[in-house]
Amino acid sequence: MNKNTKYPADHSSASQDNVILEHYGLNELNFESIKNYRQRFLSVKPDHPWNGLETKDFLYKIGAWGKLRNTSMEGLTLAGLLMFSEERIITEVLPQYFLEYRENLTSIINGNWSKRFTSQDGTWSGNVYDFYFKVIEQLTSDFHEDMNPDHVHHREETLIRSSLHEALINTLVHADYYGEGGIIIEREKNFFQFSNPGTFLISVEQAMQGGTSHLLNPTLFKMFILIGLCKRAGSGLKSIDLTWRTLGGDPPELIQNTQSERIILTLSAMPRLAEKKERIKVQKEDEKQASIPGNNLLLTKNAENENSVNKETDSINKDENSLNKSLNSCNSDENSINKDIYSVNKSLNSVNNDDYSCNNGANSYNNEGNSYNNEWGSLDDVDQWSREEEDILKENDVEAEMIELMDNESESTEVESQLWEISEIARRKKRLSPHRMEEIIVKLVEKKPLMLKELASLLERTPDGLRNNYLTKLSSQGKIRLKYPDQPNHPRQAYMIAKKGRER
Repeated sequence: MNKNTKYPADHSSASQDNVILEHYGLNELNFESIKNYRQRFLSVKPDHPWNGLETKDFLYKIGAWGKLRNTSMEGLTLAGLLMFSEERIITEVLPQYFLEYRENLTSIINGNWSKRFTSQDGTWSGNVYDFYFKVIEQLTSDFHEDMNPDHVHHREETLIRSSLHEALINTLVHADYYGEGGIIIEREKNFFQFSNPGTFLISVEQAMQGGTSHLLNPTLFKMFILIGLCKRAGSGLKSIDLTWRTLGGDPPELIQNTQSERIILTLSAMPRLAEKKERIKVQKEDEKQASIPGNNLLLTKNAENENSVNKETDSINKDENSLNKSLNSCNSDENSINKDIYSVNKSLNSVNNDDYSCNNGANSYNNEGNSYNNEWGSLDDVDQWSREEEDILKENDVEAEMIELMDNESESTEVESQLWEISEIARRKKRLSPHRMEEIIVKLVEKKPLMLKELASLLERTPDGLRNNYLTKLSSQGKIRLKYPDQPNHPRQAYMIAKKGRER
């Protein structure tokens, strides 16, 4: 533990990133990182009053700067150091701090990486904020945004980008930066892997089910929320699982190794999407070649073929082989299909001759025995149509599920940001008047129903303390109510605003 780390009196080990670092001030920060963060904040919240604040005041608002009122001490928080400082300074406080991205997209395993960077290489700041943007650019480089937004393929790629983003953010906000091994993000041809020191404060099963979030670094999480990079607390792994299942990939593999104290999330590559991308790549290359003036792609390809009809020795346009040559001409008088003796319209040979007519009673395709609707002649048409219809319905269901997932994630971002802003004062001040705390709780559940654990995370209070000191009282006063009043032990039980006519 660094001797310059100053913990509040009521500090909990469950929240490590809001501690104040004595003797670490603004000079220890990378101002390019701060400038970039503020620009993103401005683009997400152009009318927010914090945009006009001085640097220190802005950092205080987002949690990067802290103050201890009872001692008048102030300085960077651990979250502020991680987010905006530089690797050399961060390791003074966190000796085990290390960030790494490595990539190998070939099938050859030789121990070498086609692309790799670490927090120690000296070519960039080495902080968590810049690491996120460097890594997400590499992870999503094959999933483009410049496609027709109404195209299903575009929606698939959008969901994958969102899932990779969620996995990366989860890795950063759940990491124990005091732990060994550092954060390692790995991209191979057949998988993505996210590994960080630390363990969940809940079970792996609860983490995958979603709805419950116990963050080791809630202040880092808040900073990402404020620039629109985080969504619902506790929903990340569940949305990743849904995306991978929806798009036909293998289920995500989440391992919590208690012996080495590491969390490892592995996401398989998606063969179906890879095949589709390869087809699109070939199609675009063909279109590009065809667009070159004087370049006929089809003829070029045929000319390269040994058996091409345009090959010089066999060309159908060669004079001696020409189908228009007088001797061979299909229009030659001797061979003419219109010559009277061979004419298809000659009475005996006529296709309209009554004996051969396809409408002749015996031969009619509408004859009951020959009818394509005849039970014995049917090639399982009904079953075939049913299977095709079922496939279409499945595709529509998948598409609808993807659209719903994207819409839900988009709508929740702003709400999540509002929740963290409303509860900020409770996290900052460990001693609030009961009346003020009650007001905050009511405002929170007015935004959306919140589980007890979600409230505890937002307010940085213990679940039992909240229930005994505030929630029971507010429920009895009719200001809030349970989402499932007839099932107190419902696994998704939550508190919500008590308004008449409000849906459960």
